Amino acid sequence: MCGIIGYVGKENAVPYLLTGLQKLEYRGYDSAGIALQTSEDFKIIKATGRVSRLKEKLSESTAKSMLGIGHTRWATHGEVSLSNAHPHLSYKGIFTVVHNGIIENYSALRDKLKDEGYPFVSDTDTEVIAHLLERDYNGDLVSSLVNTIKKLEGSFALAILCKKAPDTLILIKKESPLIIGKGKDGFLVASDINALSPFSEETVKLNDGEIALITPNRISFYSPEGNETFHSFRKFSYLSKSAEKGLFSHFMLKEIFEQPKALKDTLQHCFNEKEKLKNELSFILRPHNKAVRIYLIGCGSAYHAALSGKYVFEKLTAIPSEAVIASEFCTADFPVNENCLCIFISQSGETADTLSALKKAKEKGAYILSVLNVSESSAALLSNSVIYTKAGPEIAVATTKAYTCQLMVLYFLAVLSAYENKLLNDGDYQYYINELNSLPEKASGIIERQEEFSKFAKVLSAQTAVHFIGRNTDYVAALEGALKMKEISYIPSDAYPSGELKHGTISLIEKNSLTIALCSNDSVFKKTANSIEEIRSRGGDVITVSSEKHTEDLSALQRKIIVPDTDDLFVSLTEAIPLQLIAFYTAKEKGCDIDKPRNLAKSVTVE
Repeated sequence: MCGIIGYVGKENAVPYLLTGLQKLEYRGYDSAGIALQTSEDFKIIKATGRVSRLKEKLSESTAKSMLGIGHTRWATHGEVSLSNAHPHLSYKGIFTVVHNGIIENYSALRDKLKDEGYPFVSDTDTEVIAHLLERDYNGDLVSSLVNTIKKLEGSFALAILCKKAPDTLILIKKESPLIIGKGKDGFLVASDINALSPFSEETVKLNDGEIALITPNRISFYSPEGNETFHSFRKFSYLSKSAEKGLFSHFMLKEIFEQPKALKDTLQHCFNEKEKLKNELSFILRPHNKAVRIYLIGCGSAYHAALSGKYVFEKLTAIPSEAVIASEFCTADFPVNENCLCIFISQSGETADTLSALKKAKEKGAYILSVLNVSESSAALLSNSVIYTKAGPEIAVATTKAYTCQLMVLYFLAVLSAYENKLLNDGDYQYYINELNSLPEKASGIIERQEEFSKFAKVLSAQTAVHFIGRNTDYVAALEGALKMKEISYIPSDAYPSGELKHGTISLIEKNSLTIALCSNDSVFKKTANSIEEIRSRGGDVITVSSEKHTEDLSALQRKIIVPDTDDLFVSLTEAIPLQLIAFYTAKEKGCDIDKPRNLAKSVTVE
């Protein structure tokens, strides 16, 4: 969701900005633009649609500069248009700005600026910042910036150019990421490390409220009060090949195929961190200090991982556990206190709703454990402890490998917690560990049958709606399957607990309507089988996803997807993979933009 790139150095900024913007495309956007500082003025070029259109405009203008900023916008305030695209210019043209985040008090600030005679050419909250910077400018950049920041409420990452400082890239950050990278002949800045990876091996991450002034030869950092601070660059590891499609047609398909290795690497990482995790999880591992409640919190697919984790933690640790959507956690009064463990789940570690919920839980004294895929993210810095998935960079907007790796981490944590708390004997512990060790190979076997799942695409692509049902851990897979289908194929898809079918949902079942029934969980198989018959008796079509042991039970059904037998607690993972594949092939059949679905963003950085 939105992306920032900037360059200052001894070379032409344009290739750096364009490459960075292309690396940021996966986050989701609807327009793009750059601002270049020339010897006399700013040169601003914008385009709606893809970065490729901006590239065409740039080639036409043959623009060159050694200082510039760029942005991919995801519309929040105002429609998709050139006037609303970033960068935004101040009234007299002294400042130009790109912005990620939301200025919550922008309406009041806008009204005040209008009263003072400042004209607005866009509907954005960002233009308010440009005018404020100009109004507050007193000849000293740092003190002027400090004054402006004090007026802004909300979250923001800003990259700014100023005519009065023609060799300086200006950065300000609050609750939205900004990372500085050291290049061969200059410095780069980005809101996402993906955009820095081709050019930088050393980075610095700005802290909340900090200001940075960057020239080709020097970086100066300042606190929110304007006092100079200091940072050291750190090397970062990045799997650059993971961010390229290679021989695959789409990033999503490539990332589906990467799951067996990602799952294996994640589980191995959990084993490597086992002793550390035992210490970090001591909050719930010591019988005399047992958590009275576990909350598992996330958004979208991360919430589905949380729900799967809830079933496993509650079953194995006997601690009451609750999965909560992060935005709901922010606004409701859950009984959270120092006796609670809150597990936050996020691919990026920058998800706005999740960060807000994390801060709320921390204020109430809960112990914070985060499951993340990106190190040194905002969530990581705020947490008491972190366990990282080893999914590697995930470029497609619809998550696949990051989601299943989140499941793997939660399963391992629950098994370890139960064993260390003497709720599992040695034999049971080894049984569950063996089950976890088998999941990467089972995932591989499912993926090898991709052609089998692609055959469902024609049937699914013709639907006006698809229903997903399941119980218990099967219901988790139903939720994730429905999300994948609607995310990338744009087919309205909803998931229901199969026990709720008779309580209203059955009214949607009619002749030739399509339901995908998840029924691998042995403990609830018969109940879901009854729901399947209720659908069929009303003329509805059914595709089942079930484990091998139930093949014979479902012999009367023509459309079946078979997954390997897996313990009931872990079937959400094995069922997710064929659902990812059928969603992919359905979207492909419909000609959808699979890696960059409309209106969606990879990292949702505003609430």
